[in-house]
Amino acid sequence: MANRDMRKTMLSLATIVVVLLVITFILRNITVGWAPARDQYPVQGISVDDSNGDITWHVAGATGVDFAYIRATAGAEKRDRNFAANIKGAREAGIRYGAFHSYSLCRLATDQATNFVTTVPRGEYMLPPAVRLAFDDDCGDRPGRALVLSELNTFLNQIESHSGKPAIIEVSRDFEELYNISSGIDRTFWLEANFFPPDYATKPWVMWRASDMRRISGVDGPVNWNVVRP
Repeated sequence: MANRDMRKTMLSLATIVVVLLVITFILRNITVGWAPARDQYPVQGISVDDSNGDITWHVAGATGVDFAYIRATAGAEKRDRNFAANIKGAREAGIRYGAFHSYSLCRLATDQATNFVTTVPRGEYMLPPAVRLAFDDDCGDRPGRALVLSELNTFLNQIESHSGKPAIIEVSRDFEELYNISSGIDRTFWLEANFFPPDYATKPWVMWRASDMRRISGVDGPVNWNVVRP
């Protein structure tokens, strides 16, 4: 009798485990395939860097990628090793593209701007330049807000002079909470939040990184999926 009860218990546990695995598999597929509805956000695209590997751009374009922001530089020295190839691939696939810079609080704005403008070509066909503001493990500095805003303005003025277009600021929630960039800089903002529209800035967002988990054909691994406010 005890053995029979034990077998029933084990069978029940095995059934529960199988059900949980099936639910997890279904939820994962929903998560990695999710994007905001096209009738709400007709223009959607990706942001990528060299961590996304070699991208097959014509395949990505066929999955609904309308535009791409491609990392060009980070800090004062790093140049994304796939930038030139990604620009070429996006252009040949007929995907609108622009360049973005990952900003560092540990380096001077002028040095970072020099890195960007000497890497990114001028071109009327390119989307406005973008700068991403987020904390990273390589820089522990947290200067005062006044200094951050001053340096950021210097950086923006230099890259905008180069591109001839006003820049877009992509700011993470924790960076915005510490520095309140949206109240100190008059630019277009690009905010980040998975699945639900963000509301952490004092200005309404124009672009929204809606998922950093989506998977699409042509790109290995998860990709940042972005939408434009209509």
